[in-house]
Amino acid sequence: MQPARIDPIRAGLLCRCPHCGRGPLYAGFLKVVDRCRACGFDFSRLNTGDGAAVFIMQIVGFPVVFGALWVEIAYAPPMWLHLAVWPPLAAIGALALMRPGKGVMIALQMRHGAAEARSDD
Repeated sequence: MQPARIDPIRAGLLCRCPHCGRGPLYAGFLKVVDRCRACGFDFSRLNTGDGAAVFIMQIVGFPVVFGALWVEIAYAPPMWLHLAVWPPLAAIGALALMRPGKGVMIALQMRHGAAEARSDD
């Protein structure tokens, strides 16, 4: 079965099956479903590893670190204020971006024919 022409970025950001665009991609927070409920695509062979986490750490880390640096130079607040603001901001940002980031990685892996994502046994 030929995959539908789904935009991988959109499917990943919406956490939908990159094969059909209809079924949910996750069974839990980050646990990918074994098989799509809508089209039956087998996700059990897919493995993105820590790829999404690496990108998310860089995407979130850059503004957090440079924001903290800028605030320190411009205003010199007490250290407790830095500790109250920046770590929670980094954690919230990383958690907010992890599901769509992993979804985009899976969708792009499928779109570009990574060996784990092929359905031509």
